[in-house]
Amino acid sequence: MTMAADASAIAQTIQLSVTPVFLLVATGSLLNVLAGRLSRVVDRSRVLMARWPETEGEEHARVVAELRAADRRMRVINNSILAAVACGIVVCLLVALLFTQAFTGLNLGVAASWAFALAMLLLLASLLLFLLEVRLAIRAIQVPMDLLEGEEAGWLRRSRR
Repeated sequence: MTMAADASAIAQTIQLSVTPVFLLVATGSLLNVLAGRLSRVVDRSRVLMARWPETEGEEHARVVAELRAADRRMRVINNSILAAVACGIVVCLLVALLFTQAFTGLNLGVAASWAFALAMLLLLASLLLFLLEVRLAIRAIQVPMDLLEGEEAGWLRRSRR
């Protein structure tokens, strides 16, 4: 192979690997969001664990329920992170397959196709788990009814003026 042919093959391989690299960037951004959410849940859990021995009765039951919800959220986020990291690893493997094919002449098209499909499935799993975690977070927020009723009464008083 000549130098020009090598440069052409490298350029073509780089062009082919651009799409997987965009997928890798998106996966990295998702991991950043997931890590931030995990950090917030861990911080909230620490606050709740500190409050746990100081509470009794109904308040204690609320703290325990929120701790259970936080524990479930942490497990879901952790699984989402696992799927996103696995997606990133498979994307890196895909790029390596593309370069290996370009430089060795081996036909790795089928393996590259499977790697891309697997990466997409792992990303899908991560996103679905992310959606589940967001739904769990929304369910875990408990606004006391007396606050809602107080706001409603205040709104009614303001609207009558």
